[in-house]
Amino acid sequence: MFVDRAAELAFLTNVLTRKHPGPGQLVMLYGRRRVGKTALLRHWAEQSSAPFTFWVAAREPAALQRRKLFTELLRTTGTNLPTPDFESWSDLWDSIAALIRDQRHLLILDELPYAAESDTAMLSSLQHAWDQHFQHSQTVIVICGSHVRTMELLFGRQSPLFGRMTGQWRLMPLPFGTLSQFLPRWSPEELVATYAIVSGVPAYLAWLDPEQTLVENIKQVMLAPGSLVLAEAMFLLQDEVREPRNYLAILQAIGGGAHSLSEIANASMISTVHLSSYLAQLQDLRLVERRLPATVPHMQQHRSRMGRYHLSDPFLRFHFRFLEPYAQEGLLSYQPERVLPAIQRDLRAFVGSTAWEELARQWVMAQRSTDVLGFTPEVAGSHWSRTVQIDVVAINWQTHDILLGECKWGADAVDRKVVRELIAKAPRVLADLPKGGASWRVHYALFARAGVTPAAEKELAEQGGIVVDLARLYHDLAEE
Repeated sequence: MFVDRAAELAFLTNVLTRKHPGPGQLVMLYGRRRVGKTALLRHWAEQSSAPFTFWVAAREPAALQRRKLFTELLRTTGTNLPTPDFESWSDLWDSIAALIRDQRHLLILDELPYAAESDTAMLSSLQHAWDQHFQHSQTVIVICGSHVRTMELLFGRQSPLFGRMTGQWRLMPLPFGTLSQFLPRWSPEELVATYAIVSGVPAYLAWLDPEQTLVENIKQVMLAPGSLVLAEAMFLLQDEVREPRNYLAILQAIGGGAHSLSEIANASMISTVHLSSYLAQLQDLRLVERRLPATVPHMQQHRSRMGRYHLSDPFLRFHFRFLEPYAQEGLLSYQPERVLPAIQRDLRAFVGSTAWEELARQWVMAQRSTDVLGFTPEVAGSHWSRTVQIDVVAINWQTHDILLGECKWGADAVDRKVVRELIAKAPRVLADLPKGGASWRVHYALFARAGVTPAAEKELAEQGGIVVDLARLYHDLAEE
């Protein structure tokens, strides 16, 4: 199933009509594994009406890669010639340029880092071929890959392709509003929980059976012996690092609730001397992110000691919170029925502290084009200090407006006590702002799955605050 991707398709379609910087185009599309890069490029190519060649590199000898690429090109161009063996990538590019000539052609090179690993001269030969042939032709070359850090280095100053790219796009998971297209019969509550477990990664969503409930899917798809889900986290890690042992220990520590350097060092048994380099690598791989309070000004962020480390990927959060501990005990392989009750018991708290808070922040930023908040937020995040913690904080540094929001995923309506506690936190949050938050305007919001009681709504309204329940958030984000 192909869902959404309107912005990405518009970008790729524009590439076909672009006349500058030359007739030829060299574009990069990249993103984490299973995010839908191949499906997007195939859909775009098939809809373009232009002839195209789609080649996926594999971990195999460079000579075999070259032969397979040219064989595929011969097939898609309808050329009846034997496939020669190419001694170098330079010879291959020359032959490709001679075969395509001035014809319009899409040349899609998927998982290109595998080819670069097999032969370090591959990228420099492509750069030379681009300069000599392709930039002056009607060829559109699309480079694609799943190793995010490696792909980003392709347009860095040290890369042979630096300065040659005419466009690049990092493909992200699908937005929350698209999940209902995969799971049309599921309730908004189930969709929020699904977002907490697999986010908007199309391949993960495709694993789920829309005819069954979320709990049934956890039992029959995720916990089934031999399930792809159980092996996915290790596959992602082993595909990115050569020695995964220490990285795995760090991910386990963060997934288990350790977020500061000292906590992670203690849980992983890795000294803080070495821990920083491992964390930096995991951040480069987009597996871990360092979060700061939204109240830290941009100019102070690089030296702030308030950073906390979190798993970037929702699936990894779920895996290391619920699956990995039981995998170590062998229960997932031999007694998966004992794991499900533990997941059911703790899943609501997990969803509330992950997906519900993240969706609340997304909702806040989606209001930038409206007057719902009473100001235009520049950033949205959370706040923590020694004295106070706030789930949702949105700030406009220019107008000195700040939104303080609490998130509640409980099944009951939130009472007035929660509103009063939120309002009481404001002075402590303002104290952490520059100059003690003098002259700042405070706005309030409650993100409550089941809404609030009449008394709580009245208390909040007196402060000019707003209530966002699940129905409202679901409706608004579905239209995004």
